[in-house]
Amino acid sequence: MDLVQILKAAYEAGASDIHLVAGQPPVVRVNQVISPIEFPVITKETARAFFEQMAGPETVQTFDRQKDADFSYQVEGLARYRVNAHMQGGRVAMAMRMIKSKVPPLSALSLPEVIQRLTYLPRGLVLVTGDTGSGKSTTLAAMIEAMNQRYKKHIITLEDPVEYRFESKECLIEQRELGQDMPTFASGLKHALRQDPDIILVGEMRDLETTALAISAAETGHLVLSTLHTVNASQTVERIIDMYPAGQQNQIRSMLSNTLQAVLSQTLFSRIDRAGMVPAVEVLLCTPAVRNLIRENRTFEIPNVIETNRMLGMCSLDSSIAELYFNGYISRDDAIAQSSFPDKLEKQLAA
Repeated sequence: MDLVQILKAAYEAGASDIHLVAGQPPVVRVNQVISPIEFPVITKETARAFFEQMAGPETVQTFDRQKDADFSYQVEGLARYRVNAHMQGGRVAMAMRMIKSKVPPLSALSLPEVIQRLTYLPRGLVLVTGDTGSGKSTTLAAMIEAMNQRYKKHIITLEDPVEYRFESKECLIEQRELGQDMPTFASGLKHALRQDPDIILVGEMRDLETTALAISAAETGHLVLSTLHTVNASQTVERIIDMYPAGQQNQIRSMLSNTLQAVLSQTLFSRIDRAGMVPAVEVLLCTPAVRNLIRENRTFEIPNVIETNRMLGMCSLDSSIAELYFNGYISRDDAIAQSSFPDKLEKQLAA
């Protein structure tokens, strides 16, 4: 069995993810649906051989010690992949996320127009949140590429692993990969501040140290883009504050209220009008009213501010979902299942 043939078949099927598990045929995810493709069952030996074909010697050593490894893999002329190798049932298994070789323009992603405006921000913190596979990396990559075509600035990305490969155009872009180029996000971010950056992309704010450094970087005049695994704007603010010890939370509320510029919370839906996916996006813009709510520990009021400031480009997740439904892009069942307030949305869709 040939690995490249499997990856080509997955590419032609329009797969976003490929699963290579010993004891199963190759399995792909297309528009959120998992199904096998027509290849023989992968043996234990083949699974190990595929892993060693994709991973470098250091990654193999890490995997043998830790039983898990994250790395990137590229097939020239086809695609790049973000790969997680792990053990299950005493055998190697791999989950591969396909990364398109070309960064899509923001205009092709069915995102709110206000996101284009965020690429003009001179400084501050912009967070893109959502579940795994919700399109966060693609949105951030498209934002970086928009700035790459417009500005003459220095952009540093800190990623695990590097996904989209950027070509420096008007900007100078450096991409650093966790493990290969830096030991931790916090270390990479700490040293990035001494590398004359204008814009910093942090793959994920995973821990307190990384979060604190990201906020400090935004506070000192940089534009910082990052992600969190949260489902809406108010939860995002609360998650950041809850990372800090109780005695520091008032201080971080003040810092966050000054630096946060926007929170975008994404959820992907399978389209019913044609093949493909479409995002619903909650948009929080940090107006003076929002900054006061953060500072005064009244984040529970953020949803009300979003609803009453649609003219500014803000939008709640449920409003975005409802718009997709009324435009005929998604099913009623999917809309209600992904809603923040299902009962309320169900009444709205029935009206």
